[in-house]
Amino acid sequence: MANSWRYSALAERHRALGSKLEDWNGMGTPWSYDSDLSLAHEAIRTKAGLMDVSGLKKVHFVGPHAESLLEYACTRDISKLYPGKSVYATILNESGKFVDDCVIYRTGPNAFMVVFGAGIGYEMLVRSSQGRQVSVLFDDDLHDLSLQGPNAVDFLSEHVPGIRDLPYFHHMQTRLFDRPVMISRTGYTGERGYEIFCKAADAMAIWDTILEKGTAYGIIPCAFTALDMLRVESYLLFYPYDNSEMYPFADEAAGDTLWELGLDFTVSKDKTDFRGATEHFRLKDQPRFKIFGALLEGDEAAQEGDTVWADGKQVGVITCAMYSRLTEKSMALVRFDTDYAVQGTPLEVKGSLNVAALAHSLPFDDPEKKKRTAKG
Repeated sequence: MANSWRYSALAERHRALGSKLEDWNGMGTPWSYDSDLSLAHEAIRTKAGLMDVSGLKKVHFVGPHAESLLEYACTRDISKLYPGKSVYATILNESGKFVDDCVIYRTGPNAFMVVFGAGIGYEMLVRSSQGRQVSVLFDDDLHDLSLQGPNAVDFLSEHVPGIRDLPYFHHMQTRLFDRPVMISRTGYTGERGYEIFCKAADAMAIWDTILEKGTAYGIIPCAFTALDMLRVESYLLFYPYDNSEMYPFADEAAGDTLWELGLDFTVSKDKTDFRGATEHFRLKDQPRFKIFGALLEGDEAAQEGDTVWADGKQVGVITCAMYSRLTEKSMALVRFDTDYAVQGTPLEVKGSLNVAALAHSLPFDDPEKKKRTAKG
């Protein structure tokens, strides 16, 4: 295992499933198990899968200045959040470039929990909190178990009253197997799913019980990198693997705009006062690239870094790819030259594979997001 400074209470469960606990975000994380990743992908798409995503940075912001601090730090209108409501948001630097994304949960009038990815959003918020009436608590005792897939709600409805009525991007304080939890209707799979936040002391019991009682629903443990397959289909970016931090421009500092990443929807309507706002709006019509999809011929997945060609020149680079046995399609996320990010553009992929491809709009799966927002 990597020399990680954060510890998951489920480490021994992951080792028993064959993981070596590779480092992610400072926590030993099960990138893979002994089982085929495709089985995890198929379980989440057709039944349900359970995943430990406790490596996400979970931070509480509490105090009279918490709302104003978050209001300036992120692109969303925080004043519209009420206790029990959450929102996906992005964080920019002063140059108007993306540095992190997060989910912000309002847990009380002056209380929020923010769950960050692998960028520098947490560090930026800590610096901006100095001198303000706000307490910042990094919470690794809180573990995050993600139960995703169409059968997740059926399973949870046997144990959690009212779970079917919980809307998308809402959360509730409740009990699961007689243990206190916060359940959020969120996830990173494109499916209807739930994140179960629990104490470290309860994580193993909840994990074990879900897998034991969930057998009839097809619930299986899923390794972290199964998310790569799911995110390609569902157009979910993963910092820094889709960003210029990995694919730098010559003579330019790392950093991408929300317009280029397709994340401009995270700016709340009429909101103009947030860090990097002036540059964000100035750069609207100056994209250097566009994230778009590619549909490849054949039954193999490309690899990250494979290049995409058209008209005798390189016009893109693949950041993540997968082959689905369910749809029998080979798909990829691509950083495209903007002129070639057009549905149906003929392409050629070179690198680990040498195959023909077509540019394809995103997401590949459930473009109207009906699954994750379904009611009842």
